[in-house]
Amino acid sequence: MFFKYLHFHVIFLLSVFFSFIFGQELKVDLPENNGFSSERLSNIDRVFSDYVAMGKLPGAVVLVARNGKIVYHQAIGMSDMEQNIPMQKDNIFRIASQTKAIVSVGIMMLQEEGKLLISDPLSNYIPEFEESTVAVKSADGSFTVEKAKRQIKLRDLLTHTAGIDYGYGLASEEWEKAGMQGWYFAHRNEPILKTVKRMAKLPMEAHPGEKYVYGYSTDILGAVIEVVSGQSLEVFLKERILDPLGMIDTHFYLPKSKASRLSVVYSQCGDKLLRAAADGRPQFKWDDEVNCIGNNQTQGQYLNGPGRSFSGGAGLLSTSTDYAIFLQMMLNNGLYNDVRILSRKSVELMTANHLGGDHYKDVKFPWDWGVGFGLGFSVTTDAGDRGVLGSLGEYGWGGAYHSSYWVDPNENLVVVYFTQVAPINLDDHQKLRNLIYQAIVD
Repeated sequence: MFFKYLHFHVIFLLSVFFSFIFGQELKVDLPENNGFSSERLSNIDRVFSDYVAMGKLPGAVVLVARNGKIVYHQAIGMSDMEQNIPMQKDNIFRIASQTKAIVSVGIMMLQEEGKLLISDPLSNYIPEFEESTVAVKSADGSFTVEKAKRQIKLRDLLTHTAGIDYGYGLASEEWEKAGMQGWYFAHRNEPILKTVKRMAKLPMEAHPGEKYVYGYSTDILGAVIEVVSGQSLEVFLKERILDPLGMIDTHFYLPKSKASRLSVVYSQCGDKLLRAAADGRPQFKWDDEVNCIGNNQTQGQYLNGPGRSFSGGAGLLSTSTDYAIFLQMMLNNGLYNDVRILSRKSVELMTANHLGGDHYKDVKFPWDWGVGFGLGFSVTTDAGDRGVLGSLGEYGWGGAYHSSYWVDPNENLVVVYFTQVAPINLDDHQKLRNLIYQAIVD
């Protein structure tokens, strides 16, 4: 009996100890104190400096944290090539779809408070989605519009199985006429809820629950947060996530006082990097990546736009440190610097694979072997099948401006990689992964 209670108390004390250690503020520490080789990590400097020297990247910021300690944080190259302004570690980046993870956490917070269930129909909160429609391809290549087989649920939106794309599918002409194509919202002079309600009238790309379709799902979740909380998405995220975590440089629209820290957007055209146009709405035509028929990217209206549309799918700006704090909170099972954002069980559910089971029967993640999708994150389900350095259970995502991140719970590892080039075709993401994992020596 004594040993039984001793065993219990040891486990309890260890759990308290690790919660204390990993729940504290991110601080810089020596790589060698955290199982890394400084010499091996320096390969990142060399490889990414070569990318910059060869004109393949303007600049980048890489942050690596292990055991709650920052072991590598470097700015490489230029933030503004024309003005010869070096990249700094506190540069601000358009993180695009990396916004999705933060908004997904917001939905889970509301579920923890009993204000919604992720199994709820979307129409409980936005009635316009009660009877959505789907474009179905005909034998002659045209399409017909039919009623969706069931209602969209919040969980469908979290897993991108609601059937909603970015407006480029079978019914693309109707989406284009409605002014509803692409991930970019900063130019819109209306609240996100108003935009989403118009979206509900358009034919979707697949029936709910039948296919992984990447698109406006998290923008819709942002509108749900506004309905349920009674606050704008900007205010909700600031009060409930950003301020409590100390993410002081994460915004939908950048304060003028921080304008000098916003990194410049470039586009790859053959072997050149062109500075994106000053304003307007980005237009992605992926053949430009090869043919360079004009420079169709822009800097976006994050400084001088209307400032009314808070895109839960792609609207935020952030720094490498801010985003690392958010990811460290996730790695800490919802806790950071003694602030609890989520419960451990919610984090577990978010980072489990939700595809391929009975609920989403035969739904597959379309882009990578050995990868599924959770509630806001891709999730490695088979490390061998995936065939890259990493771990089972690793989760992450990226953004349209070529940024990416991942969290590896098995290695207590957080990685943030920020740059601003779109479109681009480069092997930097794969190289970075190898350069980080090869530097682990414990």
